[in-house]
Amino acid sequence: MEYVVKVVEYVNTFLWDYALLILLLGAGIVFTCSLRFIQVRKFKKGMKKLFGEFSLHGKNGENGLSSFQALTTAIAAQVGTGNIAGAATALASGGPGAIFWMWVSAFFGMATIYAEAVMAQHTRKTDNAAIVGGPVYYIKYIFKGKFGIFLAGFFSVAIILALGFMGNMVQSNSIGAAFSNAFHINPLLVGICVAIVAGVIFIGGIKRIARVTEKIVPLMAFLYIVGCLIILCMRLPAVGGALKSIFVGAFLPQSVAGGVLGVTVQKAMRYGVARGLFSNEAGMGSTPHAHATADVKDPCDQGIIAMMGVFIDTFIILTLTALVILSTGVLGNGMTGAELAQSAFNVGFGSFGKVFIAVCMLFFAFTTIVGWYYFGEVNVRHLFGEKAIKLYGVLVVICVVIGSAMKVELVWNMSDMFNGLMVLPNLIALLACIKVVLKITKDYEDKNK
Repeated sequence: MEYVVKVVEYVNTFLWDYALLILLLGAGIVFTCSLRFIQVRKFKKGMKKLFGEFSLHGKNGENGLSSFQALTTAIAAQVGTGNIAGAATALASGGPGAIFWMWVSAFFGMATIYAEAVMAQHTRKTDNAAIVGGPVYYIKYIFKGKFGIFLAGFFSVAIILALGFMGNMVQSNSIGAAFSNAFHINPLLVGICVAIVAGVIFIGGIKRIARVTEKIVPLMAFLYIVGCLIILCMRLPAVGGALKSIFVGAFLPQSVAGGVLGVTVQKAMRYGVARGLFSNEAGMGSTPHAHATADVKDPCDQGIIAMMGVFIDTFIILTLTALVILSTGVLGNGMTGAELAQSAFNVGFGSFGKVFIAVCMLFFAFTTIVGWYYFGEVNVRHLFGEKAIKLYGVLVVICVVIGSAMKVELVWNMSDMFNGLMVLPNLIALLACIKVVLKITKDYEDKNK
């Protein structure tokens, strides 16, 4: 077992500290330049679409989900415990400057996720009256023959293990730990309750999943944002200093808290980019499964609204978490991850901080479980057919229960590893599809001049 732990840690270090930073950031830069900074040019249109779709979110598409439902299903997976623990980990390891590099990675990631959503829409299929799409479909679209089959199969196995099983064990563990800490409830009981509710949602398929996410995601985002803003208003004099430390720490970490932590510019960049990409999932191949189901007039319409998911995840929710941690002065107290974030909210809300974080963890982690289940389901259907879906759902429910009450460090590390591995076939195919993305985008822009 010790050997397995070391191998997993080595692979994760290589993937997340080096290979994926270059590949994901590089792909984001390529798509940004090729698409002429589409995340800037279409940002206003994306916000209009977002609020326009929100006002119509109860209306399903004729042949799939509404664009808003597809977006909230994607955000359900993007906005998870990583938005609380991820920002805290980046700050603890890379200093305040890591947040600046999170913004940089998210900016370029918006172009990557646009390409993912466009290709997911362009290559989607109808399977047993259900619309399905995602990386396996555009991998086989661009790569014919055995190579395409191998890449698609490799991606499917990686995402089922990373998200459907191991990832969901970690998410339920986060809920169990938070409720145990705040209310002294047995984590296993919490896990059983979460599993039952999740199982009922799973049975209803993507339509039921979308109806749940379109209601919970706006609520959870509103609850968390309001909580953060209350603390920031209470600590208003420190907010300016927190923002300054982010910009100074990105280039001169020795001048701020990073100096105490022994942080260099390289560390700030490394942890900021890695945690940012891991949180918003741009380029990882997960969210295209949701965007493929949207009933839109043109693939580019969903590509534009997909970019808003990265903006909400990183520029709003992750940034607010970081500002709360920095303005409450808890950075450098020896804590990291969710513990550091919880410490910050305790400073702001007193003993209520634990309760607030527990409720937010419930919303964040539960919606991620639902979103990740669906992403795995699409790939189970691709590999094994419709009959395997019920068995997959049962296994996910069991993982949720088991994960709630166990120490999951190895499971979390293995989830990280398979998350990283699934990026490789996705990015290879996505970059190979760049001419297709550019043509679809050009036709769309010519049509809408």
